[in-house]
Formats: sequence, C-alpha cells, structure tokens
Amino acid sequence: MSEVSLKSVPTAVESGEAEPPRQLGTRPRRRRVTPVLATLGAVAAAAVLVWATWNVYMAPPWTRDGTVRVYVVTTAPEVAGRIVELPIADNQFVHKGDLLMVVDPTNFRIAVEQAEASVAQAKAVARNAEAQAQRRRRQSNLSVSDEQKQIFESQAESAEAAYRLTLANLDQARINLKRTRIVSPADGYITNLQTRLGDYVNVGERSISIVEANSYWVDGYFEETSLGSIRKGDPATVKLMGYSQVVRGHVDSVARGINVANAQPAGSGLASVNPIFTWVRLAQRVPVRIHIDVVPADVRLVAGMTATVRIERRHDTE
Repeated sequence: MSEVSLKSVPTAVESGEAEPPRQLGTRPRRRRVTPVLATLGAVAAAAVLVWATWNVYMAPPWTRDGTVRVYVVTTAPEVAGRIVELPIADNQFVHKGDLLMVVDPTNFRIAVEQAEASVAQAKAVARNAEAQAQRRRRQSNLSVSDEQKQIFESQAESAEAAYRLTLANLDQARINLKRTRIVSPADGYITNLQTRLGDYVNVGERSISIVEANSYWVDGYFEETSLGSIRKGDPATVKLMGYSQVVRGHVDSVARGINVANAQPAGSGLASVNPIFTWVRLAQRVPVRIHIDVVPADVRLVAGMTATVRIERRHDTE
C-alpha cells in the first residue's frame, strides 16, 4: 500500500515544473553600472555649471531687454487763432524750416498796422516836444523861467519815451504776425497728427509732434552684474525683432541712477522699506545707451521696437 502511494504522486521533475536555474552574475553587473551612471551625471552637471559660469564672467555682456529710443520735438503755437493752412500729413517727412501750419493772420496784420500808426503819431509828438524844449533852451531867463524850461524838457523826454514804447509794440506785433506761420524745427517725421484744418489752437497747446530723424539710439537694460565689463566706446551689435540684419553701434554712456522703490519717503519723511524675504536676490537692470553707427538700408527704425543688444569687445580702460 505504501509503495503504490509513492508511485502515484508525480514528482516535480517528472511534471516539468522544476525551477529554472538561476543566472549567475546579474546582481554584480548592475552594481558595476550604477557608479558609472552616477559619475557621468555628476560630470554633466559640473559641465553645465562651468559653462554657465563661463558665460557669466567671460562671455561678452548681452541682453534681450533693449528698446529703440528717439527724441520727439513738439511744436505749439505762440499765438492763438484758427488754423487756415495745414500742408502736412501723418507720418510725412519734413525738413527743417518747412511750413507746418498757419494760424489766421488777419487780426495780427491789423495789429501791425495799428502799431505802425501809433509809432508815427508818437514820433510827431516827440519831435514837437523836442522842438519846444530847444526853443526854451535858447531863450534867456528873462523871458522863460528855469521852471518852465524844466517842464518842457520833461515833456520832451516823456514824448521820446512814448515813441520808444510804440516802437517796441510795433516789434511785438510784427513778431506775433510772423508766429502765425509755424515751421519745422528739425528734420523728422510727423507722428500721431491729430490737428485738423479749421481747429482753434491756443498759446502753448501742443499741436504737432515730430520724430527727429537723426536722434535714434538704443537703450540696453543690462543686469548690474554685467556693468563691470562694459566701457564707454565698446562696439555693440543690435538685433531688432522682425529683422535679420544687424544694426551696429557703440556704447555711448551708462546711466548713473535708477529708481529705487525702497527709497520713497513716507508721510513722516522716513524711507519706506518693504520687508522682502527671498532666497534669491534679483539683479537690478541699468540702462546702457548705445549710439547707432550703421543702419542697414532695409531696416526701418521705429521708437519703441524691441532689441537684443550685445557688447562685442571690452576695454581695460576707458
């Protein structure tokens, strides 16, 4: 009975379910690869750190935070009146001395004629007063007293002063008439023209703005950590957004001050300091003015354009 029971139970070998033999050397191989990968990762991280440090301390300074700037000349009438001539259009190029607009000169021509008449009248009065004073001077004290002579002398001087005053009024009237014609003070482009023919303009009211054609420059806002590598006269390249051509220039100057929020005085006059708790301190950006030397023919400079500025070469001394 016992022998039959033993034979009826198949063994693991006979059923084919025996465990496969273990592969020798698997764990030791993985242990050898892990240190190699860790070493390669550390080397890669060190390479990235070295590359970043090199760019910060050795590579030429550059910034994507740049802006094209320009001077804008604003014109305002010095006399009030209605515009009767406006021979310009928006974005038109004008030369220095070109006519921009004319204020109605009718009242000012009349003022000149009135001033000329006043001059003629005052001149006649002054001549008569001087003639009377001269006759009194030639007479003796028996016929004319000293007091009367002084009276006629004073009248002659007063008439002469009144004559000079009318001359000054005439000059002012002529200047006002001349100011009815407003001309361009510089070569440039009319921009954002809102004035229209027939508008009434007041004295000192801005009417026309002109973008001065030869005054473009670029402000590159560099981090304060790069200022030590920037010197006046260093060549610079400017890449404008939207153009593949490069504008060339040089460093003209570096700003000597920027606005600091913490320095604003409070109501008591003390400085207001905001409590900031950060692990990373952001570098301030300082404007660096780039004088433009060469502009490609196909590039159109527009104030406010975005620019990438790169300082090509550095000097040890200014």
